[in-house]
Amino acid sequence: MILYALKVLLPTLLSFIVGIMITPFLTSFMYKHKMWKKKSRSTENTEAISEDFKKIHNENEEVNTPRIGGVIVWLSILITIILTLLFQFIAKDYISYDHVIAHNILDKLNFFSRNQTAIVVAALIAGSIFGLIDDLLQIYGRDLKLGDGISRKTRIFFVLLISSIGAYWFYAKLGMDSVHIPFGSELYIGFGFVFLFLFVTLAIFSGGIIDGIDGLAAGVLIPAFTAYTLIAFSNMQYDLAALGGAIIGGLLAFLWFNIPPARFYLGETGMLGLTIVLSMFAFLTNEVLVLAIIAFPLLITSASSSIQMFSKKYFHKKVFRVAPLHHHFQAIGWSSPRVTMRYWVISIICSVTGVVIALLS
Repeated sequence: MILYALKVLLPTLLSFIVGIMITPFLTSFMYKHKMWKKKSRSTENTEAISEDFKKIHNENEEVNTPRIGGVIVWLSILITIILTLLFQFIAKDYISYDHVIAHNILDKLNFFSRNQTAIVVAALIAGSIFGLIDDLLQIYGRDLKLGDGISRKTRIFFVLLISSIGAYWFYAKLGMDSVHIPFGSELYIGFGFVFLFLFVTLAIFSGGIIDGIDGLAAGVLIPAFTAYTLIAFSNMQYDLAALGGAIIGGLLAFLWFNIPPARFYLGETGMLGLTIVLSMFAFLTNEVLVLAIIAFPLLITSASSSIQMFSKKYFHKKVFRVAPLHHHFQAIGWSSPRVTMRYWVISIICSVTGVVIALLS
């Protein structure tokens, strides 16, 4: 058990160290090439931009802070995976085959496996690179006459495409066709599993709009991934738990530099890949229903925007001063650090609750 605990803790520590080490180089590159939006949304004179919105958005921060900080997270994860693989192959060359125990230890340190982490890592890479393209278009698109980023419909289509591949893999290759009901039994849903997978992935992805205040997004994602890392470990899915540890380490390294004043933001390259991966963790651990509790801050933030748009369109009135929800709290007088810290507290409570329900059921 100690060995399996180290299997999870070492990638966490390694990913954090890697993230801390690569950040100065990436930060220098981002600022050198001015990788931020050239125009703040608060300066646009449109009816859609309210006075409350303009008041809570700091124009100087929005146009002078790089948007692609999420690169730090997924690069830290990938470098950690590569380093553990290299260490395994190199170390085996120097250890005699008679040392069976030593070889078993090295095998356990590697957490890249076909049945637990390969599809998740592939989704992380695909989502993060697509998000990076979107971020770069938001930064340079107008200058290159390529538009102002990828449209939301196109992003949704891409998420559904990634989800479809993941759903096929889970259903056809891993044989998943049911969901666990907390304090109940398995609910067989057959091919409906594919549609549930698409719905959940899209719902969690929609929570990516939470990346709007210094330290907010990473501080919400860390407890969520910690929860599923613990659940995976309790399920003896040690490779998946180790990957969760690497994600946590990368996010912690990012958060070290993202607390106010933020040096950069996650951007689509961070949120798109990570939200897809979070939903995959829920399905791989067979605890998808508790995701509604663990990811509640993401879901309620997304829901607030949908409620606001619905109310304005059909009732011609606003439910919130500003949507999404974290901006509403700013508009009513809460400081950004207060909003962020309270989101963190709620995220921790939700994650602990989800873990308790998962472990007890």
